[in-house]
This record gives sequence, structure tokens and C-alpha cells, in this order.
Amino acid sequence: MSLNVLISRCPIHLHNYNVSRSMSVPANPSLRFSQSQTPLAVRCPKLSRDGDIRIHRNSQNTANFTVRASSETSPPHLASSSNNSKLVFVSSAITVALAVANRVLYKLALVPMKQYPFFLAQFTTFGYVMIYFSILFMRYRAGIVTREMIGLPKSRFVAIGILEALGVATGMSSAAMLPGPAIPILNQTFLVWQLAFSAILLGRRYSFNQITGCMLVAFGVVVAVASGSSADQMLPGVEFIWPALMIISSAFQAGASIIKEFIFVDAAKRLKGKSLDIFVVNSFGSGFQALFVLLLLPLLSNLKGIPFAQLPSYLKSGAGCLVNIGRDVPGCDGSPLLPLLYVATNVAFNISLLNLVKISSAVVSSLAVMLSVPISIYVLSLPLPYLPEGASLSPFFLLGSVILVLGLVLYTVARPVKQASN
Repeated sequence: MSLNVLISRCPIHLHNYNVSRSMSVPANPSLRFSQSQTPLAVRCPKLSRDGDIRIHRNSQNTANFTVRASSETSPPHLASSSNNSKLVFVSSAITVALAVANRVLYKLALVPMKQYPFFLAQFTTFGYVMIYFSILFMRYRAGIVTREMIGLPKSRFVAIGILEALGVATGMSSAAMLPGPAIPILNQTFLVWQLAFSAILLGRRYSFNQITGCMLVAFGVVVAVASGSSADQMLPGVEFIWPALMIISSAFQAGASIIKEFIFVDAAKRLKGKSLDIFVVNSFGSGFQALFVLLLLPLLSNLKGIPFAQLPSYLKSGAGCLVNIGRDVPGCDGSPLLPLLYVATNVAFNISLLNLVKISSAVVSSLAVMLSVPISIYVLSLPLPYLPEGASLSPFFLLGSVILVLGLVLYTVARPVKQASN
């Protein structure tokens, strides 16, 4: 006789017990047999509040079985939540590591390319398009990316491209007029914009502790970054328009990141629960960004002090330094190894960052990137290849790092507020 027959009419998600000549059950269950001669109809098993299962089938020749089973396994939703938290933690750690490597390698790549930073920026921008679309094509041929994913509305990707291109343009124009220490400090408004846009566009709600934690993170980064600069170096005689443009640049970038998060949320409905491949977002987002950067190229080149008429010769010289054929180009020692390492790490970082946005949120990804800032400063203070001179860090750097970590802890342990329904 099989107990499956008895409970097939009322399927439940429980342990599966088969009884033939003997019964095998998980460890520590109890099985009780009681004899009853009173005929009763077969009825569905009942699950009591303490986890017992009682199945009664009575006839004159059949015993009445009471099966009690217990399991220490966590409920499915709790197990899923725990697994997702672990995945977010691991992905955040990978993103932080890649963000640190990206910042350090960018500094190293500028050693041979110090005369051609604008060329390096454009090389990476348009290089993304070829790399991402090549990977997207291979994943489409392998069946990982479907026609439905490719057919998602492109207007959102256009918006991402416009916002990121405007962020580059406004950021470059203001950076040319601002002192160096002020730039990373003003960039910390990125997190504030993300919180605001996340609440407005995605309907997310944050607790007081979460908001306080984010503000502590931003303040900690400001203290750590500004630790090596004196007060009279920050904004001496700078017109208000330039720091305002840098803050607006952060707003453009934050808006683009929130739209990416919205695309993942909306795609889950359009694709009927299927997970959108991140290379769809990376490919089309970078494609439209490159398009609008190309349209803004005359403006961007002038902002970097390169007249548009001289841009072709500048790009040709930059390509020669990057390739460094025969290693006889003066001042380009370290090419092409260091620039290519930076490009590869930058691609990996962007993929990891977007994956973190997909499985968590844009705010969590921003916090991970902010954590990488003081770590990068510390690494860059050490003697490195092509950068043998080290640097001493002020006590304020340690103070800022402690404040940043406290903010991350406060944000992580804070209980999220119930999200609004869209």
C-alpha cells in the first residue's frame, strides 16, 4: 500500500513517504499506529499547527495510521531571502574589489597616456559598444537572450544614453574650472540624487536609519577625500555655476542608474517572470551613450582644450601612444599593457555593477562604489609599478573611513520600509 494514493487528492508540499513492506522516514520522526474498527471515509490529511500530519483510513482490516513528521528546514520564503542576501553580499564584495582595481588601473593607465586622457575616455566609450554587442550576439545565438528581451522598448535606453552623455558633458565642463579636491566631494551628491529618484520613480520608501546611513557614507567619503587638502584649496574664487554643474552632472548619472533599475523591474512583468539579461541593458545603454557622445564630440573636445579641427591628429597620436608599436614612442612606457588592463577591468566592473543593480538596487550599488573610494586612496598611497612614490595619509582619512563603514552598517541592519505599490 502507498500513502501517496491517500493524499493525491489533496496535494501538499510535504515529505514524501512510501510504505510497502517497510517505511523509511527522515531522522527524528515519530510514527504511531492505532487500531480502529469503526469504518470511516478516506479524508485528506490535515496539517496541525505543530507540524503533525494525520492520515486516517479505516476499515475492518486496515489500521489507522497517524504520521508525525518534523523538519528543521526553514520556510521557502525565508530560505530564499537568506540566499538572496548572501548573493547580494558576495556580489557587493566583487563589485567593491573591481571598483578598487578600476580606479587604481585608471591611474596607472594615465602614466603612459598622460597626454591623451580624452582619447582614453573615448576609446573606452566606443570600445564598450563593440565588446558588449559582441557578447550580446553570442548570448543570443546560444539562446540565453531571447527575442522578447531584444524587443523591449528602446525609449528607455535612449533616455539612459542622453542622461549619461549629458553627465559626461556637464562633468567635464565643470571639472575644467574646479580644483581637484572639490570634484570627488561634489560627486557624493550622486547618492542623494539616487535616493530622491528612487523614491519618485520607483516608489521606494526608506527608513530613517537607512537615510542616515547613506548620509554617513557620503560624509565619510568627503572627510576621507578632503583629508589631504587644506581649506583654502577647495573653492577659491570659483563661480557658483561650476560646482552647480558638477552637482547636475551627478543628477544625470543618478537618473540613468535609476532608469536601469526600472528596466529590470518592468522587464520582469513584460517577460512573464523571466530574468532580463544584463547584456541587453549594457549593450543598448552604451550604444546610445556612444551615439550622443559622438554628437557632442565637438563640444567635449573644446572643453578639454582640443580644437575640433585638430581632433583627428590628436586621436591619431593617442592611438599611436596606445599601441606603442616598437616601444619607441617617447613618454608611452607601459602601453599597451596598462591601458588594456584598465579597459578590461572597467568592462568587468560595469558588468558587475549592473548585476548588483539587478539583484538589489541602484542605491546598494552606489554604496558599494563609495566604499571603494577610501580603499582606492589607500592603495594608491602605496608604492606601485610606474608610481613608485608613496603618499602619507592624514588621520582624517582614517576618521572618514570609520564614518563610512558605520554608515554602511547602519544602512545594512536597518529594516526597510514597505515598498509602495506601482
